[in-house]
Amino acid sequence: MSDTQVSPDHPLRNLKYDLPAGIVVFLVAIPLCLGIAMASGAPPLAGLLAGIVGGLVVTLASGSALSVSGPAAGLVVIVIAAIENLGFDGLLMATVIAGVLQIVFGYLRLGRIGAFVPSSVIKGMLAAIGLILIINQLPLMAGIAQDAEVGLFDTALFEQGSGLALTIALVSLAILLLWERPSIKGSVLGRLPAPLVAVVVAVLIDRLMPASLMAPLGDAQRIGLPIDAMGFAGASEFLGQLQMPALDRLLDPEVYMVAVTLALIASLESLLSLEAVDKIDPQRRHSPPHRELKAQGVGNLLSGLIGGLPVTAVIVRSSANVQAGGRTRMASLVHGLLLLASVALLAPMLELMPLACLAAILVHTGYKLAKPEMLVEQYRKGFNRVVPFVATVVGVMAMDLLKGVLVGILCGLFFMIRANYRRAVSFTQEGHHALLRFRTDISFLNREEVRSRLEQVAAGTYLIIDARQANHVDPDIREDIEAFARNAPARGISVELRDVGGLSATFPADPDVLRELEDPSSEASTSPQRAFG
Repeated sequence: MSDTQVSPDHPLRNLKYDLPAGIVVFLVAIPLCLGIAMASGAPPLAGLLAGIVGGLVVTLASGSALSVSGPAAGLVVIVIAAIENLGFDGLLMATVIAGVLQIVFGYLRLGRIGAFVPSSVIKGMLAAIGLILIINQLPLMAGIAQDAEVGLFDTALFEQGSGLALTIALVSLAILLLWERPSIKGSVLGRLPAPLVAVVVAVLIDRLMPASLMAPLGDAQRIGLPIDAMGFAGASEFLGQLQMPALDRLLDPEVYMVAVTLALIASLESLLSLEAVDKIDPQRRHSPPHRELKAQGVGNLLSGLIGGLPVTAVIVRSSANVQAGGRTRMASLVHGLLLLASVALLAPMLELMPLACLAAILVHTGYKLAKPEMLVEQYRKGFNRVVPFVATVVGVMAMDLLKGVLVGILCGLFFMIRANYRRAVSFTQEGHHALLRFRTDISFLNREEVRSRLEQVAAGTYLIIDARQANHVDPDIREDIEAFARNAPARGISVELRDVGGLSATFPADPDVLRELEDPSSEASTSPQRAFG
């Protein structure tokens, strides 16, 4: 088959681009999978399994050419709370149920739900996740063991900390920041993934630092994997390390609450990542969102069954795929296959990674999610943007992810209703001519304003009520307007209705009343009249 006969998206035609891109994504994914598992309080193997499922299963089921799936920093808050309340096996069951819900979402064609969440709320959610990541990883950067109960401002932090761990963390952060400079990005070094460089340098510092200068790291300060069961003692032993969901938790209502939260947040994050990847795709392809929900559902269903963390489409690894020149789904498949090979063959090498380095990578990730510039940007866009943003950040950090997002959405709805309320009704009057115009749909929220406007119309006025720009007028408001129009002639008010609930008519003022109004001594000019019947 000639080159011109092969589809531009065919894997064989693009293998020379997808193979190196897949390797780059794998190198980025390794520390992130392990780091996210560590930040979640889950076994490191759970992060790798989620990455494998995302790279192999979700990729094959998805319709996106460039999106990469795996464990996500955006779910860390939910996973931490779930493990604390349900245990790890309870989290796995919630992940399985969440996967089923996502498949249902896909068949219900709910792939557009991301469009109904205000961007300020989404950015607030990401900022809160970033802040939580930073706060949770600072002790690990200082060399405090994961299971040590030491607060961020506890004096024991200095007593139990490790100078070598802190050195590794600071050097890792410096590398990550240095790799963002244009001079590095445009060089040969810029082709190497920054997280990989940070990990390699951290391992070298750990191994080469003389014990006379700094106390060496302990085993608790490095990644811990079940080496004996990971390809060195047979497949049966490896399978024995896989944790299964607890079937008895199917009767626990809290499991379903966690599952719904996971399904909603994971779906939202996946759809937002999908939209972002489509925007940076050089070929401007469109990924089907409903199919993506089904693919993510299948991935979470399988990941929960074999002991992996929840998965979503992730923008960091997806953008790395695009920047590395990936063309088709083969790049993500290569990354998944390499993750699988690393679990089977490279476990001893993975255990060389210092936790302080992974913590630094997560702190850097958290900073990118919660940059101060984001708050400044929302502030410049107006009060109606910054308030939902701040409310979401505070809500997520004070309560949990779902409740915080709901608080942000409610704030956004308040400002939306307020804006529509203010622009829905306009009233102008010049002399004896007045215009009451409905600029958009009118709901019960506008009833009091409409009634007050009608009440202030003076006798002798020619009033036009124009509803041609409103597709819907609340029935109660329509009844008020019709009652006013019927009674207005007796008050010396002429009313012209223009498409008010489909009604266009003119109610001229009573001539006798108008003559009486011209006489200042007449009773009609001084006695009040009822505006409504």
